[in-house]
Amino acid sequence: MNNDFGMLRVASVVPAVTVADVEANKQHIIKAVEEAIDAGAKIIALPEMAICGYTCADLLASELLLRQVEDALLSLLEHFIDSKALIIIGAPLRYGSTLLNCAVALMSGMRMAVVPKTYLPNYKEFYEKRWFGDARTALKLGDTISIGDQEFPIGFDLMFDVSDARVAIEICEDLWVPIPPSSIAAINGANVIVNISASNELAGKNDQLLDLISNHCNHCIAAYVYSSAGFGESTTDLVFAGNAIVAENGHLLAQSERFGTHPRMVVADVDVAALNNERRVNGSFADSKAAHARQVRHIKVETIPADYEKLELLRPLRRWPFVPDAGKKRDQRCEEIVNIQTYGLVRRLAHTGIKHVVIGISGGLDSTLALLIAVRAFDVLGLDRSGIIGITMPGFGTPDRTLTNALALMETLGITVKQISIANAVAAHLADIGHDLSVHDTTYENAQARERTQILMDYANKTNALVIGTGDLSELALGWATYNGDHMSMYNVNGSIPKTLAKHLVEWFATRLDVNNPTQLTIHETLLDVLHTPISPELTPADGEGKIQQKTEDIIGPYELHDFFLYNMLRHGFSPAKILFLACRAFAPNYSEETIRKWLVVFCRRFFSQQFKRSCLPDGPKVGSVSLSPRGDWRMPSDASARMWLDELSQGKL
Repeated sequence: MNNDFGMLRVASVVPAVTVADVEANKQHIIKAVEEAIDAGAKIIALPEMAICGYTCADLLASELLLRQVEDALLSLLEHFIDSKALIIIGAPLRYGSTLLNCAVALMSGMRMAVVPKTYLPNYKEFYEKRWFGDARTALKLGDTISIGDQEFPIGFDLMFDVSDARVAIEICEDLWVPIPPSSIAAINGANVIVNISASNELAGKNDQLLDLISNHCNHCIAAYVYSSAGFGESTTDLVFAGNAIVAENGHLLAQSERFGTHPRMVVADVDVAALNNERRVNGSFADSKAAHARQVRHIKVETIPADYEKLELLRPLRRWPFVPDAGKKRDQRCEEIVNIQTYGLVRRLAHTGIKHVVIGISGGLDSTLALLIAVRAFDVLGLDRSGIIGITMPGFGTPDRTLTNALALMETLGITVKQISIANAVAAHLADIGHDLSVHDTTYENAQARERTQILMDYANKTNALVIGTGDLSELALGWATYNGDHMSMYNVNGSIPKTLAKHLVEWFATRLDVNNPTQLTIHETLLDVLHTPISPELTPADGEGKIQQKTEDIIGPYELHDFFLYNMLRHGFSPAKILFLACRAFAPNYSEETIRKWLVVFCRRFFSQQFKRSCLPDGPKVGSVSLSPRGDWRMPSDASARMWLDELSQGKL
């Protein structure tokens, strides 16, 4: 795999500007662009009409100013002849008898191309048609424009190929219309959109702009690089605060501060490979090209791929990609997720007419979450909580701590409590099949899991109840479940909930309780203790002090790593090498590269070998963008080979 890992560094630059002083602005631009190049940027965007100032107004009729603009552009082109970057600068340019508002693309090797503004605002504070002609009527496909004594391509159909990126350019107002030019460009291949702008500030406008950019690049499945005019523009009637933004597929990667007297720049790494994968998966995106196909002229831009093994990665990296952002947003998202789980179960109960459910309660994280969801569903339906039958089934490896928590939680929530030991039944079964009780192997462990499932299923039959599954998405990915044991239920509310998210959902339940109420305080304290209990299947005996010896994460690896692997493999289709690259940066210095590689190998081996368990999963609600339901998101043969994935991980250090 290339050392750029499908990444492309972009920069949005807001240089100093002096209105109508082209030479001064040229020097400002040189300084700003050189800083961006030094930062490794391959695409560099500067504001609309940065070469002379957007607020030149009627000075745009000056022959001297327009000639100076052209001379300055040619001088900049020569200055950056070896830049190996795409530099985009706003400028007014003469095209025959028409003046056009343009984005000028400078490239290595004395190459230049021009993209005109499609939509000229001419309302309220804007009156661009006073100076600029309509390029849509003036231009023809394949046209060129004279700048100095040279001819360069001009048109709406230009697209710039920078490594794996296909770059389209639009200007300010183009973004604000119902169908922006970039929408059509994206359908026809553009995965990076550059918008050079001169957008004045109004109260609340920036929030609207951020929403617009975020939603637009999400619709286009593209990155969006936005640069808007700043301090130095005339403030006769308007104020320009300077705004540099980089977004990607609905997410803000970087934004500069607004308002200030100094130039500003943001640099970010956009993941072109992730965008391309998203487009391949999204069939509707490809289908839209049939209705909006356009002729495109591609211009290849010389560049040198970055070596990200030696560079700091300039983009937000989420250690826990399944976990909502902190603060109010996390609270809202947790409630939304819990509602999806709850109403999935509500619908199943309403459809079947069943008024009882059976849940195996271990005192661990997953069964606790499933119980909380069941209680919520019963409350929504107005059913008596006694119809929830919680069965705790202590066995050879059940410590006092989890048993105590299981009983306390069930009692305080007001459900029906059953305690049924599996020790004698499993011992008799192992004796029947001639297995030595002192041999703590897979047979020993799975016999316990299957006995528990048998009890749940049979008790559900006895009480006309539904067995609620508790296994989570992380366990499904790793196959960390006993086939036809805890692997099976009649409806699994946790099937789309990864382990890292389950922790936050249980914590969310805990924080919503009234600790001044004695009953709710007990639930609150129990939930917090559940969160601090080591994750364990509890299938081997506890130590002499009754403490858990069999800790899941010691055996198969940290769930925070596995959830990171799972998200990036399924959501983005990343290769193991790229996942390793990202994980090493996301989790440094907590885990070494050697440790991350070790657990990624485990993940790949288990993910491929355990598909047969996922091929026959019970129903359960989809919650997020990653799901392993064999009926929905993930269809994979059980005998698929992991060799290529493992081979890539064996190729040495990053």
